Amino acid sequence: MFLKIDPSRGDPIYRQIMDQIKYSIASGALRPGERLPSVRQLSLDLGVNPTTIVKAYTELEHEGVVHTRRGMGTFVSEAPVEIADHRKLEILDRLAERLVVEAVQLGVSAERLTRILTDVIARMGADNSTGD
Repeated sequence: MFLKIDPSRGDPIYRQIMDQIKYSIASGALRPGERLPSVRQLSLDLGVNPTTIVKAYTELEHEGVVHTRRGMGTFVSEAPVEIADHRKLEILDRLAERLVVEAVQLGVSAERLTRILTDVIARMGADNSTGD
């Protein structure tokens, strides 16, 4: 499981962790029944306080996304996680806005940014052409 935390973002770190775990589940990168890293391990991996990981896991458990087995760890729940289309668009809009702001600060033109995105999409094989 790959998580990337950005302390400069406006949302709390525990929320970033929660969202990324949900996205990983919704995309199939994390499967039902799969064990999540221990609180201690994820805390070390991300360089954050273990309390932050506990908060993220606890909130995810309250939402039914994960469940904890005493002495065994935290696991992805069997119920599928779906992200509503409007929520996906909100997330992408926020990310796109951040990308454009950083591109402008770096002096990258809109045309160049468009070419960069097109190249990244092609490289990742992410063009699913759904027409959205």
